Amino acid sequence: MVDARLPNGGRLNAIISPLAVDGPMVSIRKCRKDPFTPDALLAKGTFDAPMQALLKAMVLGRCNILVSGGTSSGKTSLLNALASYVPPNERVITVEDTAELSLNHPHVVRLESRIGGAEGHGAVSIRDLVRNSLRMRPDRIVVGEVRGAEVLEMLQAMNTGHDGSMATIHANSPRDCLYRIEMLAGFAGFQGSEDSLRRQIASAIDFIVQISRLGSGRRVLVSITEITGVSDNLITTQEMFRHELQIDANGREIDRWIGLGFQPHSHKLEPFRQLLRESLYGDY
Repeated sequence: MVDARLPNGGRLNAIISPLAVDGPMVSIRKCRKDPFTPDALLAKGTFDAPMQALLKAMVLGRCNILVSGGTSSGKTSLLNALASYVPPNERVITVEDTAELSLNHPHVVRLESRIGGAEGHGAVSIRDLVRNSLRMRPDRIVVGEVRGAEVLEMLQAMNTGHDGSMATIHANSPRDCLYRIEMLAGFAGFQGSEDSLRRQIASAIDFIVQISRLGSGRRVLVSITEITGVSDNLITTQEMFRHELQIDANGREIDRWIGLGFQPHSHKLEPFRQLLRESLYGDY
């Protein structure tokens, strides 16, 4: 079997017998030539205008953001869109196992991991690349997907001055996202106590943006959740926006996003507080 990136950016996977019982199989995953912008996602109904205002403030305010979602939920497309808000004078370093991100930004350095040979020689992991990216004077680090030991380097980067970093992670809810980070850190050999790990997570991550793929195939933002700290050895959160799906008499899906009225705790959003007031306290 083989996994490769095509010249046009698409991903190819091929597998032959005896691994493929019914014969050779080739799968090609195409990438958009024109990645979705925030305005395009707004027009598609992925989120509403108040949520977009908060997302923009989160990026401009250099909040550390995790985009969480299930398989094929639109995590990469959303991450691409969020990164378009990064000011053009900042240096962005992306780290992926297979290069999929296509950031609309003038100063991007793309890094891609490498699988080793038959005995693992020459392998370069995402963890290696995240560690190396810290030496490349990044203003922001964007990790295509956190799925292994690189979680420790990502938390360290977020906790040591690399504000505004972003990543995706495979999880079905913001709380599941936090559990998954703890699990990955444990597998990576984190040596501290459970309490110290949770405090590191809470100080590193500012917001979790949850995206889901509905039964109809549409992708929508279902939650924007802020990490507020640690209390009684648990990471505390507050949900800023929540999605509710309603079905009308004709069976059509109707989206409703509810602003829950909480002021963000993060000091990074202080310059945007007045601009966000209408979005967070409007009638939604």
